[in-house]
Order: sequence, then structure tokens, then C-alpha cells
Amino acid sequence: MKFPAPLHTARLVRRYKRFLADVVLDATGEEVTAHCANPGAMLGLAAPGARVWLSLSDDPKRKLKWSWEIVEADGGLVGINTAHPNGLVAEAILAGAVPELAGYAGLRREVKYGRASRVDILLEDPARPPAYVEVKNVHLMRTAGRAEFPDSVTTRGARHLDELGDMVEAGARAVMVYLVQRTDCAVFTLAGDVDPAYAAAFRRARDRGVEAIALACRIGPDEIAVDRAIPIEIA
Repeated sequence: MKFPAPLHTARLVRRYKRFLADVVLDATGEEVTAHCANPGAMLGLAAPGARVWLSLSDDPKRKLKWSWEIVEADGGLVGINTAHPNGLVAEAILAGAVPELAGYAGLRREVKYGRASRVDILLEDPARPPAYVEVKNVHLMRTAGRAEFPDSVTTRGARHLDELGDMVEAGARAVMVYLVQRTDCAVFTLAGDVDPAYAAAFRRARDRGVEAIALACRIGPDEIAVDRAIPIEIA
């Protein structure tokens, strides 16, 4: 995913009310408020003074024209915009960059299924069962090199795992994709201490046949894209 225009650098003043961030633009020294498209806790990613990258919208209907896209943390770059992961994974699948999900004739996004839910990606092919693909954004790292999910309690995420298990039992394929928007992680694991219920739901889903894939990204001021699969280490 290439950004439509070069990103702007700034320094973070504070993140507040989850979806707002005050920053000081490097180019002008002006303090502006940016939209933070991330409902999570963002542990370790919102330190005052952190270097951040922003996109600028020319949509006159937008209340906040700046959007926070990337932050520098622990010596690497982290994508914090949770509006991007579904598109990033869909782009990678269509490009053949995710071998585990290659070879399907069609890809649809945001398709209704289960109990009033929508699956992020539905892969379809006349020669095989459909594949229901759920995508989760990952940016928590508390131990060097280990990406973790979730960074806060996610009842909705646990429900999605149970519904994916239902799809497997109905004869479909179901896959959880954990998209690690960090450049400094080599493995993925669950943050079971953050949300024990989610960890339990993951193990239930795995036992029911739900698959899991972790993908790391390459991140820069011009582009964020899926780079490679990384191992999943879960007891």
C-alpha cells in the first residue's frame, strides 16, 4: 500500500480520548490535532516526544485533516492506523504473497456471516470450500522481537474466533491472520495476561480447525506492505 502523497514528520505531544493526538509539525513548528485511527491501548507507542509520520487529507468534509500513520518506537517503525490491515492483507493475497491463501478465484471484503458479523476477507473458488479470513492488527511488543496480540481486552475478537470455528464445522476453511505492523519482530504470540478470554478463545478455535498465520510488514514513509510470514509461538 503506497501512500498517495509523502507523509509529514512531527513530534507527538500527547494522545488522548483514544482517537486524538496533538503533534508538532517538523516543517512549521505548528501544533495540530491529528486523527488516531486506533482504538487499542497502544502500549509503548504514545510516548510524548516520539517521532511520528502523518498523512494529510484534502477532503473539505473532514473535521481533522491530519491522520497519524507511523511512529518510531524501540528503534523501529510501527504502523498504528488500524484502517489499513484489511487492505494490506487483501493486496498481499491478490499479489500471491501469502502462499497459504493463494489460488482462489475470487476475493470479497466485508461479507456478512455468522451472528450478525462481517468477515474481513472471503476467498471463493468453485473447486474448493470458501475461506473465511479474519485480520487483526498487531503492534504490541513487550519483549524484544516478540509481537503480541491483543494490547487490550477484545470481546469482539474472541467472538470472531468462535464464529470462525463455526464456519469450519459447517465445512468451510477459516483463517486468522495477525498482521504485525512493526519492523522489529521475528515471532508472534498471544498476550494472554492482557486478555485471558481471548487466549482461551484462540485455543478453542485452533482445536476446532481454525488456522492462524502471522505476517510481518515492511514500513516506510512511502509505503506499508506485507513482507514475510513469521513463526507463531503459542503453547
